[in-house]
Amino acid sequence: MSFRNNARYGLLLGAALGVTTLAAAQLPAGTSDASPAASSASKAAGPNDALLSQADDALEKSDYATAVKLLTQLTADTPANAKGAKDPHLLFDLGYGEEGLGHAGEAEAAYRRAIAADPQYFEAHLALGLLLAREDKLPEARAELKAAIGVPEHNAALVARALRALAHIDLANSPADARDELLTALKISPETADDSLLAAQAAERLQDYAGAEAEYRRLLKADPGDVTATAGLAHTLLREKKSSEAETLLVAALQAHAGDPALTALLAEIYASADDPASSAKAVPLVEELHQQHPADTSITRLLARLYTKAGQPEKAEPLYTALVKQQPQDPTLLDDLGSTLIHLRRYAEAETLLERAVTTPTAFPANEDLAAAYSDLAFAASENSDPKVTLQVLELRAKISAETAGSLFLRATSYDKLHQVKQASAAYQAFLNLANGKFPDQEWQARHRLIALEHMK
Repeated sequence: MSFRNNARYGLLLGAALGVTTLAAAQLPAGTSDASPAASSASKAAGPNDALLSQADDALEKSDYATAVKLLTQLTADTPANAKGAKDPHLLFDLGYGEEGLGHAGEAEAAYRRAIAADPQYFEAHLALGLLLAREDKLPEARAELKAAIGVPEHNAALVARALRALAHIDLANSPADARDELLTALKISPETADDSLLAAQAAERLQDYAGAEAEYRRLLKADPGDVTATAGLAHTLLREKKSSEAETLLVAALQAHAGDPALTALLAEIYASADDPASSAKAVPLVEELHQQHPADTSITRLLARLYTKAGQPEKAEPLYTALVKQQPQDPTLLDDLGSTLIHLRRYAEAETLLERAVTTPTAFPANEDLAAAYSDLAFAASENSDPKVTLQVLELRAKISAETAGSLFLRATSYDKLHQVKQASAAYQAFLNLANGKFPDQEWQARHRLIALEHMK
């Protein structure tokens, strides 16, 4: 193997061992991937030795413009083989040079030509897979990385590199595959800090919260200031119903990393999850600051609007929700959020119209509980609009997907009462009292008095 090949192989191996996150998965110059065997094979195909040497030197110096110019000429001048294919190593180097110039499309085309010329070219599959991953073409990236792993008898460190990249791709939708790919990589290469993070994230997605917590704590023991691990641990603690531990962790972390979006959002989630307006009010200034920093982030805007509503400030939530609905007019849960806010503002007619629109396509809701909540809001708005027939119709739709609540039973009872359906109203009031059990004193007082009045009407 020539000096050039040894040097470039070393660069590639360094990248494989040292770069592990998918976002940073770019192999370095002259080996951005990697070919350990470019020079000798290229010379065998007969390229101009002087030009090849100049191209090698340009790649080593990261002078990609010169390298691409020379490699384009070399590729054109080198005769095709019996199958009409050009030298795959020259094509690989050309792809690497184009990638160095930020020409993703040209780099992809060159890598694909290298693979077409040599389907067993591991480094070309690996480089193309990493490039496609950075371009967010994840299904194609996954296929190329799987192809790379399928090439027999290749350097273990580079195979591990491909496995780690695959694990990052699979994490969101196939966490079990991500876990297995990481475990395979760890059998053939040393563990890195990023491996621990990936293991923790995979465990969390697999709902192995104890395992995820252990991994996150291991990371934080090594690096107490790791914000990503802190956010991961806090999120896991929330899933384990350890809110007080998560709050303590986040408050301390925000003292060191003031204004961090992930940490702030998690702390706000803790405050907002409590059924207490005072707790929601504690979260408001945190998210207001985030909103000022990221005004275009719809998730932050929505969280702030929800907090305003829970903190008893629907007048502040309404313009935020209205703006979001203009951006996403087909989102039924967003329509429900705005409708609920209008109810808090006693704008019942507007709320009913909006909520009718929200439930037009029930299958558009992500879950039955979300649809049930929208039906409840619509029933309440219709009731406040003195529309008992619509209220009962909506409550019947709700009853098909969710159990009755004290609120739905009270709405049902008052609607029957308004329609002078004495028997049905009495039964609904009694069912409400049985379920309420002292939790809604005002409504329970009303129900008892209406039952007495209805008894005289039978």
